[in-house]
Amino acid sequence: MPRLSVCIETFFGKDVTPQDKIVHCKECGYDAVEFWGWGNKDIAALKATVQSNGMYVSTFGASSERPLVDPNARSALVEGLEKTAKVASELGVDRLIMTTGNQRRGERFDTTRHTVLRNLRALLPVLDKTGLMLVIEPLNPIANHPTYWLTTMPEAADLVYELDHPQVKLLMDIYHQQITEGNVIATIREYIECIGHFHCAGVPGRHELVGGELDYRAIFKAIDETGYDAHVGLEFHPAGDTMEALRQARELTAARDCVAV
Repeated sequence: MPRLSVCIETFFGKDVTPQDKIVHCKECGYDAVEFWGWGNKDIAALKATVQSNGMYVSTFGASSERPLVDPNARSALVEGLEKTAKVASELGVDRLIMTTGNQRRGERFDTTRHTVLRNLRALLPVLDKTGLMLVIEPLNPIANHPTYWLTTMPEAADLVYELDHPQVKLLMDIYHQQITEGNVIATIREYIECIGHFHCAGVPGRHELVGGELDYRAIFKAIDETGYDAHVGLEFHPAGDTMEALRQARELTAARDCVAV
């Protein structure tokens, strides 16, 4: 079944250090973690904690002062990715997450799309040089990100197809895509060649993986059947006990009696 990675941003509360969160993840039986931005982290301390606990970082967010949708962002994006690549090398990370930014007021979708493609092409030399993969994330505009630009898997996959570069793929966030368009398992199967990372959470509420409208046993089984061998990130806010929520998620991937889909 899929390998799970814990997004430490959404677990254990804001008063717990990233290093202590990593230790708690280890106590729950996990060997991989991920996070959002790196600028607010003590990278040396984080690396030491990961290594001393026999763990690793699966991915984290690329940093830039300007978003992909900005027509004047090229130099800022390149500089941000170059800096992020150094952190990735320090942590042994092979893929980075990037969001697109919000809609530009009064601008047509296709106009913004051309901007995003130009900006992504400017990043390709950095990816070629470093060997990193960039995973672009659609988000839902209904419950969480009402003005976000990239919202559906077909639109996101279309960017990847046009770029046609092996190191640019998608982050499919199952929580976001269930809210935006549903049809999760069929979408996974259709676009698996474009997917370089997954996130998951329960719907509604972005809480535990059980008790909502998504059958994560069936979803994990479907992912496994595609041959996908990277990580599925747990990015949810537990409504109950955090340690129990993480143990529960691990049990879902260990189950072999998933329903046929």
